[in-house]
Amino acid sequence: MESVHTQTNHKTTRAAVHSHATMLYKFKSPAAGNLIMLEPNGRQILHILGKDDPASLTKGIVLPQHMPAAITALQAAIAQDEADWQQCIEQARAQGEPPPRPPSVTLRQRALPFIDMLQRCHQADKEIVWGV
Repeated sequence: MESVHTQTNHKTTRAAVHSHATMLYKFKSPAAGNLIMLEPNGRQILHILGKDDPASLTKGIVLPQHMPAAITALQAAIAQDEADWQQCIEQARAQGEPPPRPPSVTLRQRALPFIDMLQRCHQADKEIVWGV
């Protein structure tokens, strides 16, 4: 914990400042630019890819031969996420309630850059790594 000194009316006070380190996922490949995601979003993508064991959450690799299945898994998760959202809207309407507010960023918006990276890397026959 670091402290910050402030001066008000010529009096010096000490205030505690809590700094929280935000974990980032940095997905790297020689065939595409680095893709950086906040930890919860990167974890969600890895979960969809079936790489959610503790070791894979720290560091891992997607090999080119696994990329078509990864793309399919992400596209299926996006479709399911959108169907679930539509069902929430329909349930609210059926109950005479206003529809819920949409999420500020959808899974589609978060996953599309990763899908693009997977497609580029698959075409170039290059792996994607993180945590290394």
